[in-house]
Amino acid sequence: MPASSYINGFVNLTKAEQIELKNLARQVIINALEQHKLVVPAQPKSKALQQVAASFVTLYRDDKLCGCIGCYTTEKPLWQGVCQHAYSSAFEDYRFRPLQKTQLATLRIEISILSELVSLENNGEQALLQTLVPGVDGLLLKENTLNGVKRSALFLPSVWRSLQSAESFVLALKQKGHWPSNYWSENIELFRFHTQVF
Repeated sequence: MPASSYINGFVNLTKAEQIELKNLARQVIINALEQHKLVVPAQPKSKALQQVAASFVTLYRDDKLCGCIGCYTTEKPLWQGVCQHAYSSAFEDYRFRPLQKTQLATLRIEISILSELVSLENNGEQALLQTLVPGVDGLLLKENTLNGVKRSALFLPSVWRSLQSAESFVLALKQKGHWPSNYWSENIELFRFHTQVF
């Protein structure tokens, strides 16, 4: 399996490869609507799409979020991960009802390819707020508590569209990970990343 080729922190894809990847995601959704299961298309010939890279697939209908599934680590080829995330976003995101055939015409697919995660030093929540770049940074929080509870939560940079301040961004991310709103700990691990979106 080819290793990832990162340029400026991202797997390098041409415009044609981006379109091909998006078409694969749409084909998975169409196949699932017809066959009621995940049917992965044939492997693409493009070597760039066979690189290992983490990704998310976000779905919108009439500009409203209707699904978002992905992963920040992977050992799978990019195209395969995107196909699986497309299926999960359309049919397995517990926050939304599964996609119906009648909704396909208004469906918009957004693919985010993640850069490598960069660990940030935890110097407290205020320091983190001052470090974040709105509209640019994605953020992952992870914590293994002393009583054995594991928590983690991730926001893509696209979340800044609706949460435009660092304070609201981090607060909502803590809520997503089931941390109390006023909670902070030196045991929380911080990871920043960026995305290439198309």
